[in-house]
Amino acid sequence: MDIQYLKGIGEKRARLFQKLGLFSVEDVLAFVPRAYEDRTKIVPIRELRPGEAACFRATVASNVTGAHIRKGLDLYKTKVFDETGELFLTFFNAPYVKNALVWGETYVFFGKIGENRGMINPVFEREMGGTTGRILPVYRATAGLTQGTLRNAAKQALEKLEPPETLPDETRQTYSLCTARFAAENIHFPQTEELLSVARKRLVFEELLLLQLGLSVRRGRIDKTPGPPFKEANMEPFYKALPFEPTEAQRSAIGDIQKDCLSGMNRLIQGDVGCGKTAVAAAAAYMAFQNGYQTALMVPTEILAEQHARSLGKLFEPLGLRAGLLTGRDKKALSGIASGDIHLAVGTHALLSETVSFAKLGLVVTDEQHRFGVEQRARLFTKGEEPHRLVMSATPIPRTLARILYGDLDVTVMRGLPPGRMPVKTYVVDEEVRHRIEAFVRKTVQEGGQVYIVCPVIEENEELGLRSADAYAEEIRAEVYPDLRVGLLHGKIKAKDRESVMRGFADGEIDILVATTVIEVGVDVPNAALMVVENAERFGLSQLHQLRGRVGRGKRESHCVLFMQNNSARERLEVLRREHDGYAVAEADLRLRGPGDFFGNRQHGLPEFKIADLSNDMDVLQASREAAEALQGSWRQHAALKAAVEALLNRIEGGD
Repeated sequence: MDIQYLKGIGEKRARLFQKLGLFSVEDVLAFVPRAYEDRTKIVPIRELRPGEAACFRATVASNVTGAHIRKGLDLYKTKVFDETGELFLTFFNAPYVKNALVWGETYVFFGKIGENRGMINPVFEREMGGTTGRILPVYRATAGLTQGTLRNAAKQALEKLEPPETLPDETRQTYSLCTARFAAENIHFPQTEELLSVARKRLVFEELLLLQLGLSVRRGRIDKTPGPPFKEANMEPFYKALPFEPTEAQRSAIGDIQKDCLSGMNRLIQGDVGCGKTAVAAAAAYMAFQNGYQTALMVPTEILAEQHARSLGKLFEPLGLRAGLLTGRDKKALSGIASGDIHLAVGTHALLSETVSFAKLGLVVTDEQHRFGVEQRARLFTKGEEPHRLVMSATPIPRTLARILYGDLDVTVMRGLPPGRMPVKTYVVDEEVRHRIEAFVRKTVQEGGQVYIVCPVIEENEELGLRSADAYAEEIRAEVYPDLRVGLLHGKIKAKDRESVMRGFADGEIDILVATTVIEVGVDVPNAALMVVENAERFGLSQLHQLRGRVGRGKRESHCVLFMQNNSARERLEVLRREHDGYAVAEADLRLRGPGDFFGNRQHGLPEFKIADLSNDMDVLQASREAAEALQGSWRQHAALKAAVEALLNRIEGGD
């Protein structure tokens, strides 16, 4: 049923609901409140705390007085008291209060007290039971829609619809879960906090169960026993070719891969920024080469593909293994891949093209897998006969999230940094210290270091007030550092010019590189000693941690400066000042931003949760996992559950 047909909505107001993603009455029923106002407890005036909303019972101590301030603004004031104290109330443009609040009468008020012991626009009534005396839902709103309108829509939705019972009776009984009807009623209009908790548990369980069943369907489309059996490879030539001594973590990861390849590999290599995962992927490619197979290495950006093709090509040249680059702009390697002359194909999404044909593909490596959709990766696997699969992620994923996203993978965690790597000193600053930071940038360059300045967008965006790479590079060239060499790097620059800028920065011909997040995965410049991030509040903590990982790769003491335009972001950004371990940063990112925003894009196959909170719902997650495993053979027999899983798949597969 279209939402416009609800009483009090209509066509015009329905458009406002649509801004919240609410098109139907069913959508309203599933629209979970973001918070609740507990208006059930009466607090004495003396115990009211600034900034905290509360109910109190008080007597009007004076007539309401009105004052015309300016056009469109009238103020109405009065004083109220109880046996513990008094309070001044102010109402804006509310002439009705002159008659509604009577001197000497007692009312129940609800509002938030200010620092000056005054309260603005409280709601009130003679006795508890209407706007007070209840737990009221607070919804995510948009301009033009009041909480009253949203609550009225939810009330009508409950009256008109019977929520579908997606959970089998046996599952509900096993895990002590309430019915769908009870959950819907008490998530919108709970009678008590205890009943709200019961409703929430049911809905969290259901959401996590549906997700795990849906992802199991997707994983089922990819065979879980991939890989032609490899003979054990002699890795000594590879180790001798490396320009450094492998760390223990690298050798251990390579050992895991070696064991897997004797049968079938489906492994995730997870490690912090700079821990050396690329060398591990190179080792896997060398194993495939020794067994007569080709390797496909798919990465999310052309810049990274170009860098890997260049560095791995140089590494493998003395070993007889040929690497080739395949991107949307560079397709020269096509024939070599098809003939088998190219043993390692490094590329972007271009590897998925129908024109790409491998002679004998035995290993598929995907870097930063969450940036590719499930179906995209599946298309690459079909280019070989069940190739081995290796996934790499420099985004340390919280254990809770990894269990959902990568439940079908064996996991190797690479901890620690290569010898000599020092933690990067991190600072959270605002515009007040802009000139000091500009001086610090100059000092870093004068001492022989190089600097990254990262902007959130390529072109100017006045509406959002964001620093753009194009405009900022031009500004600092002309006004701030006219005597220094300033480069510009972003995704819209031609590949040839991009490579030239990258090479110039790596060779020390550029002092300051202004860039977008294209450098998040890519350019490795040991001489870079300072990272400055503009509008840092626009990025997730894990993304900022990866950007920070671009410096501190050499012998210089390195620093990271996070500029914020919004002081409310300080607490979140301070996590990076305190934490240098990527996993601790990732856990904080998940807790503060939620799983839907964790990776900074939506192609990781995880929908935005409506109610589940993976940082606090671990026990429910575990229970829902057990239930998902128990239902694997039978869930399709439950019509409502099957329909809900299919609906979820339709939602999340839009990203592929």
